[in-house]
Amino acid sequence: MPWFVWLLAAATLGVVEFFTLTLVFGLLAGAALVAAVVAGLGIGLLGQLVALGVTAAAGLVLVRPVALRHMAQAPLIREGSDALIGKRAEVMREVTGGGGLIRVSGEEWSARALDESQVIPVGALVDVMEIEGATAVVYPRGLLP
Repeated sequence: MPWFVWLLAAATLGVVEFFTLTLVFGLLAGAALVAAVVAGLGIGLLGQLVALGVTAAAGLVLVRPVALRHMAQAPLIREGSDALIGKRAEVMREVTGGGGLIRVSGEEWSARALDESQVIPVGALVDVMEIEGATAVVYPRGLLP
């Protein structure tokens, strides 16, 4: 098969990968590029198909699992309100299951207690457990008076 047919196949597979984002078609596009190089060197159809198969198999067995593992990892840097989770905060206005106010990282946030039966007094230190919209869900760091 002529090398430009392999290039056309690689381009088509690349476009399909762009729209599906599965990484399968991208690896097949790379394998088609290898087959195009083999065809350009003057090797016959059997050699081109072997190059295509070996490259595709190596990509799908070796490269894809590693890439998927990296894509599934959480980002190293948390941004925005996610960065507040796990931070220590000070209660500015009594926090109950219904509401309250805390200061965390120099900002005041509305807050509510994780345990809705708790009442956390002013001045107590709390940990931010999660963020729900614009409200921090907190839990006291120590024993409450």
